[in-house]
Amino acid sequence: MSDTTLKKRTITALFWSFLDKFGQKVIFLISSVFLMRLLDTSDYGIMGSLLIFIAFSSLLIDSGFGRALLNRKEIGALEYSTVFYFNLAISLLLYVALFISAPLIAQLFNEPLLIPVSRVLFLSLIFNGFSLIQMIIFIKASDFKTQTKANTAALIISTSIALIMAWRGHGVWSLVAQNVIYAFFRSILFWLYSTWRPKKLFSFAKLKVFFAFSNKLLASGAIGAIFNNIYPSIIAMFYPMQQVGYYTQAYKYQDTPFAVLSDTFRSVSMLILSEINNQTERLRRVVSKLIKSIAFLSFPIALILILIAEPLFATLFGEKWLPSVPYFQILCIGGAVSPFTFILNELFIAKERADFFLSVEIVKRIILVILIIGFFKQGITGLAVSWVIYMYITLTISLFLSKKLVDYSLWNFIKDATPYASLSFLSMIAAYFASYHISNGILHMLTALTVMGIVYLALCRISNLEMTTEIKQFVSSKRTKKKDDEE
Repeated sequence: MSDTTLKKRTITALFWSFLDKFGQKVIFLISSVFLMRLLDTSDYGIMGSLLIFIAFSSLLIDSGFGRALLNRKEIGALEYSTVFYFNLAISLLLYVALFISAPLIAQLFNEPLLIPVSRVLFLSLIFNGFSLIQMIIFIKASDFKTQTKANTAALIISTSIALIMAWRGHGVWSLVAQNVIYAFFRSILFWLYSTWRPKKLFSFAKLKVFFAFSNKLLASGAIGAIFNNIYPSIIAMFYPMQQVGYYTQAYKYQDTPFAVLSDTFRSVSMLILSEINNQTERLRRVVSKLIKSIAFLSFPIALILILIAEPLFATLFGEKWLPSVPYFQILCIGGAVSPFTFILNELFIAKERADFFLSVEIVKRIILVILIIGFFKQGITGLAVSWVIYMYITLTISLFLSKKLVDYSLWNFIKDATPYASLSFLSMIAAYFASYHISNGILHMLTALTVMGIVYLALCRISNLEMTTEIKQFVSSKRTKKKDDEE
């Protein structure tokens, strides 16, 4: 595949992937404005305490086989069917195990309501496992458009039901229904949109081959699933569910824009990087381009969110959620760099260096445990700070390993990302002074957003940064195409 073809395919995939992730987040945000006003903070705390079990189980269901299927170019009915039956079996076994363990989970967090809540919520694991192969096939075909349609439709249905339930006073069950119904309809739509169906085929030999590739990914993913969701669990064991709700919502909403970036670029990068995994120089150039693209968006988003955090929470969710603001602001500092780490992880996988991936995860988690112990006495704020430090250490480690793989080092990252970080900071200062004396929350946010956006884009253009040039060229090409079509 030529550079031109690769670039065109990447842009198209990025567009649909971004539309999918962004569209979901917009719907999610709009619904959350109403749900968070209707529900108690403790309802979100109950859901937050179960995140670690959902994440870990989802990882086990996939078993790393999905990524193995993506990495291999010659995949047939035998391989797909084998992975399908295996994943379905694992999802059923996990659900049974979690169903039986529900009383222990409730006892761990001293919350009896977790018994029925967890038993219903964990049904989503079965539905997600049922449609994994269809999702893999869509990704391999770069068919992000179909995924967008299915994900959006499922989200609209599940969100509508959740809002009705919350309005009628069903509390935490509204959130449970939203998660389970989304997984159910998403799975159904994936099956309807896909022509693939499992055959009566199964091969332990193929399973063994996939496991040889995925075992380190599975181990590292399992470690990641536990520790990425450990904070709500720690808070739930030592603090009231209300405090869990404050932290989980702060984390969720700082994570929302960065998750959009991460998922968008990761969906595309896992495909593109896998196709050129033997071309070191091209890999280095693509990674550099991805880093610049993320930096162009991530840093200004983080800084503007920090600036408008208080009026944002008060306006959207109500004053009862203002205790979340300090956590939100701290977490945004770490969230700004999270998409970079995800991209570098995809590089390790594309190069089939799962050993790198596992090594990184082990070292990272040891560091995380040390940080949690060191900051635990400072309360929830201290835990939030420890997570930020952890994110920057994680990025540094990943860059050290990427240097070994494709000669993309920490210094390369600094050169690529620093201009965007610096201009974002200057733009935030301008936005701060422009909005400082405005007391109306909505007007304060609009002023800050407008000023920062204008100043940031102007500074990027004056500095002639690469991303500004890329955008200009893209817009120009679209105008030319439109003109040609009209003629």
